[in-house]
Amino acid sequence: MTTRIIMMDSALSATEIAREMLPAGCDLVVAKPGSPEFAAAAAQADCLVGFGDPAINDAFYRTAPKLKLVQLLSAGYDRCDIEAARRAGVPICNNGGANPTAVSEHAIMLMLAVCRRLVWQHRNVAAGRWRGNDLAGTKLCELRGKTLGIIGLGAIGKKVARLGNAFGMAVQYYDLARLSEDAEDALEVRFRLMNEVLRTSDIVSLHVPLTAASRHMIGAAELRQMKPTAYLINTCRGPVVDEVALAEALAQGVIAGAGLDVFDQEPPEADNPLFRLDNVVLTPHFAGPTWDNQQARFRNAFDNCQRVTRGEKPLWVIPELAG
Repeated sequence: MTTRIIMMDSALSATEIAREMLPAGCDLVVAKPGSPEFAAAAAQADCLVGFGDPAINDAFYRTAPKLKLVQLLSAGYDRCDIEAARRAGVPICNNGGANPTAVSEHAIMLMLAVCRRLVWQHRNVAAGRWRGNDLAGTKLCELRGKTLGIIGLGAIGKKVARLGNAFGMAVQYYDLARLSEDAEDALEVRFRLMNEVLRTSDIVSLHVPLTAASRHMIGAAELRQMKPTAYLINTCRGPVVDEVALAEALAQGVIAGAGLDVFDQEPPEADNPLFRLDNVVLTPHFAGPTWDNQQARFRNAFDNCQRVTRGEKPLWVIPELAG
């Protein structure tokens, strides 16, 4: 039996790797949503592979009566129409563990960049200001000995914890799903209430999915709980943080700095106040996609496609549709 897969054409997807890894017995069509090619392929598709897109809605599901799976190439699924998938009876699965290494490394990179003021140093050297204009007042921080607070201890959060431990940090976490004491010992982490994490951490790193409950979970009140010497790192989703409140907190010295890979609006507007601040390091939602993890993304995706074609339950169904 041939498994017919339609993959949404995206600049983040290495199509040549997808075609190279496509298992025997699978047929792959790569097309942009809304195109005639996409519509034609959807009518016969068993599986849809790609990133979350609002265009995959009730109207789409009506054009894809044979669809058995929406398989994401990412961990995040906030751009998916979950209720439309529920009505269609089609599971949505994120990409089981393809990018935790990339995102956790990126989070540590942002920690180092803000603590060592990397962008400021680069600009000074490029402008001919060797070591800046205020050597005595320059305060660069090490990670060793600092307390790392992780909010959201899923696959990515756990890898961040391990890397934090490797740098000699004391790691604490808040998550709705607590680990057992044995699991905490093995990972060298300790559970704390969220307000404790905010109040006592030198660096707070966010690793939660974007849901109604997590939207703006870090706002002005939460930022005021943090130490004035603390840093906020966000590699999950922009709207988890109240961006206006964060920009004000950074400008007023409520916290020392931030490293952000995600924004409320992507791409951000040209007049975003974060662009004018020296105590923030920004990257363009690029923590997850690396050349190294493209193979893992497609391996997981195609394995899940084959599972549902065989009549088995797919892996990594998002919590809202599990069961």
